[in-house]
Amino acid sequence: MPRSAPSDPAESFFASLGEWRQLLQLFDHLPRVYLFMKDRQGRFMKANRSELALHGLKTEAEMIGRTDYDFHPPAMAAQYVEEDVRVMKSGRPLCDQVWLVMGHDKLPRWYLCTKIPLRDRQGRSMGIAGVMRPFDHSGPSPSQYGRLTPVMEHVLAHYGQRIEASDLAKLAHLSVSQFQREFRRLFSMSAGDYLLKVRLLMARRRLEEGGDPVGQIALDCGFYDQSHFNRAFRAQMGMPPLDYRRRFQR
Repeated sequence: MPRSAPSDPAESFFASLGEWRQLLQLFDHLPRVYLFMKDRQGRFMKANRSELALHGLKTEAEMIGRTDYDFHPPAMAAQYVEEDVRVMKSGRPLCDQVWLVMGHDKLPRWYLCTKIPLRDRQGRSMGIAGVMRPFDHSGPSPSQYGRLTPVMEHVLAHYGQRIEASDLAKLAHLSVSQFQREFRRLFSMSAGDYLLKVRLLMARRRLEEGGDPVGQIALDCGFYDQSHFNRAFRAQMGMPPLDYRRRFQR
């Protein structure tokens, strides 16, 4: 018996639609929107042009089958994978999470990331899909984030120097108390925590990629001395810097 045509015009439209992947072409033409899809093993199965450019790639074939560990410092990759697993296990979307992502230029930048679980035809979890947007170009009120753009750029450019909350507040044209409240509201962390994250991220990169003395890395990344750096690093990573280098140096 022939199948009856859907009565709903939308159902009829989608039932007549050809190759579903043509819809994903739209994401190649959206500026500053980063699309990715991964399977259950965390391997990239789809990436739009912006996502490829973020990692310094030219073709999708260069990314398919690779994982976050191929593009990010190990500690950061582990956090991304942990979140992917959480989305797949819960079966629920995770919206507008603030992530610090390092691109191919080795500089970390903030993005808002939304992920949804993907299911096969039997309803079983088979991976995740996600989109990222730069934090200063996102959400219902981009100006709220844009006001803090000079702050983020200043920290990235001068993380190795002494930075006071009052200096950052001036860049945002806010009082110190207003700045601290606004920063915590938007990023769920204090400006001091953000500065520490950036310094530790840059230090991890140095430990992974070179052989500079730990004391020199500590000073270059804005820590008072090696002892201060060791305490902060152990608290964040669960191991001292030298152990991290032995484990993750490339």
